[in-house]
Amino acid sequence: MVFMPPRHSKSQSITETLPSWYLGNYPNKRVIEVSYASSLAEKFGRRNRAKIEEFGKEIFNIRIDERQGSVTDWALHNHSGGMLSVGVGGSITGEGADLLIIDDPIKNRQEAESITYRNRLWDEWEDTLSTRLQKGAKVILILTRWHEDDLAGRLLEKEQEKWTVLSIPAIAESRDDPLNREIGRGLWVEHYGQNYYEDKKKFSSARSWLSLWQQKPSSDIGNIFKRHWFQYYDVLPNWEQFDQIITSWDMAFDNTTNKSSFVVGQIWGKIDGDKYLIDQVRAQMNFLETKKAFVVFHNKYESILRNSGFKKSIPKLVEKKANGPAIISSLKNEISGIIPINPQGSKETRAEAISPEFQSGNVYIPNPKIQSWVYDYIDELASFPSGKHNDQVDTTSQALEYFFTKQKKIMGGKIKRV
Repeated sequence: MVFMPPRHSKSQSITETLPSWYLGNYPNKRVIEVSYASSLAEKFGRRNRAKIEEFGKEIFNIRIDERQGSVTDWALHNHSGGMLSVGVGGSITGEGADLLIIDDPIKNRQEAESITYRNRLWDEWEDTLSTRLQKGAKVILILTRWHEDDLAGRLLEKEQEKWTVLSIPAIAESRDDPLNREIGRGLWVEHYGQNYYEDKKKFSSARSWLSLWQQKPSSDIGNIFKRHWFQYYDVLPNWEQFDQIITSWDMAFDNTTNKSSFVVGQIWGKIDGDKYLIDQVRAQMNFLETKKAFVVFHNKYESILRNSGFKKSIPKLVEKKANGPAIISSLKNEISGIIPINPQGSKETRAEAISPEFQSGNVYIPNPKIQSWVYDYIDELASFPSGKHNDQVDTTSQALEYFFTKQKKIMGGKIKRV
């Protein structure tokens, strides 16, 4: 499977080129190519045929059988190989495929959101396409991830072990980027420029950005945390309005052993019953990098709060897992107010416990149009517990649970969640 953003030459690199190369090397093999529309499939068939007409004799010593003049169904002279190109639902009865390429089976958001169309596409795979595969056949699925329940999503849910996935996001976001890009670098900067990607991120909805551009589709509704529960602020209240300000940290093991784990630090403020996520640091860091980030983050906000006249101390919550105990031990004499937290219950239980805070509209987060990191924050919470990451969920649960526990103590243990 190949997942890439729109207009990044995925079809040109694979579907318009690979079949002709494949047939040049294996002239007795059959290729079937399927796209959302017959016109698109016809284009792919025509361009592969043209490549063989121009270069086939010179490079591979093959040529087109001129008795088959169609650009959507052609064969090689004196060989049994050839290529058939059809739209979704097109007739391939009686045909076999040694190489099956499915390129962009979904045309637009309307089709992606239609359960009827997604079911139709799945039926096409189960009843037609998969039944055309020869022994030892290869399948390549090329698409932009419109929806978590698209063809790729269903295939990975049912038979993930059969597939190799190459997922290339528009903007690199981790150290294990498949192209080894620096974090934050766009996919095709040489063509579009870096600002193109920053603008796409800024002006796209959170869901569109993460699905179409980052290849991370998630539920349009949400699981434990519903998307419509998120409340945004454009301007943070004045610091002196906050009853309490805390930071919350979820540490990771050294990233030499786990490239998918992130360190997350957040600063939260509370005004009466409302909680504000003020800022966040999130990155893949080893121990020394984590320690430095912790110090820099707290020095920054200690200075801001001191200059604003905020007099209260800032509790610094650190989960006692992964590198947490080592951070606590190394910094407890340098930074005051570090509180070790030993989480109780599963991640899901803790998330469900604080989800009413979001449901009731008492949690405010920065507008993602202003703070772009919020896009990933929303997606992680909405995807939980089925998403790839949960570091931001854990950090949020820790912070809101602390606020609730403190308030309960103030009220003499008389408040409870409903």
